[in-house]
Amino acid sequence: MKFVITELIWNEGIEILKEMGEVIYDPNLWKKNEQLPSLLTDADALIVRNQTRVTGELLAQAPKLKVVGRLGVGLDNIELAAAREAGVKVVFARNANAISVVEYVFAAMFSFSRPLEKASQDVKQGNWDRKLFTREEIYGKTLGLIGVGEIGARLASRAKAFGMKVIGYDPFLPPYELACTDIGVNMTSLEKVLAEADYVSLHVPLNDQTRNLINRESLKTMKKTTFIINTARGGVINESDLYEALKSNIIAGAALDVLSKEPPEGNQLLELDNLMVTPHIAGLTEEAQVRTSELVARECVKVLCGQGSLCIVR
Repeated sequence: MKFVITELIWNEGIEILKEMGEVIYDPNLWKKNEQLPSLLTDADALIVRNQTRVTGELLAQAPKLKVVGRLGVGLDNIELAAAREAGVKVVFARNANAISVVEYVFAAMFSFSRPLEKASQDVKQGNWDRKLFTREEIYGKTLGLIGVGEIGARLASRAKAFGMKVIGYDPFLPPYELACTDIGVNMTSLEKVLAEADYVSLHVPLNDQTRNLINRESLKTMKKTTFIINTARGGVINESDLYEALKSNIIAGAALDVLSKEPPEGNQLLELDNLMVTPHIAGLTEEAQVRTSELVARECVKVLCGQGSLCIVR
């Protein structure tokens, strides 16, 4: 078996693959368009993150390829229809980084409600302004989830433990899912989530239905005290509209782990004080990356050995 890995993977995953065959690993291979096709001519598996564009054209240059492994959960960089047509299975890191993303959302909410780092810096500069850093509890606040899948459900259960109210919008969630029956997410319309939530957290894939889902019109329906957190995909929010909303204080603030262009170049959002931005790290804890690397490696091997996998994209 030959495995080609084009982006960062933890060593635990590499060791699993080495037991099965040859491993070609270069975390910057996704940038080397002239080298990748030749490496794929006899490859059995291709393992990527979110930078490698797995197109029909690329798949056509990999006649032996049987599986693509995605070190994450987003699939917008993989042409799934082309993969199906080529008979190539796609597996993803199902649920492996969900806890890390959930904890990122809480870190963002606490950064808005209790900005300890800013308070510490202010004290170190010789100040002692207690009123400036008197903020709010998240207890009793409403968390609005747009997308209530695995991450949304885990986020909701923890938010409930903090005494938050949780409302959600997800047109694909069956009525008797765990989030509704056991966790107690109050499922409602997108309009109501945006209008009532104190914190809006996005957990949807990027597709034709979700692109620019958060735009000038939807932002205007939110409360001026609302914060929005995006750990999904940058294109879900219209960044020009968000810039205007933050600059005009239409909403209180935003935390973005994802942007429409990564890394950002000349993005006007970076000028704003009421914006927190991080380099796509919500799912990048050490524990999550070990789980992700091991899971994707094992599932690729299962596919190549003709075994079933619960992580195959249908």
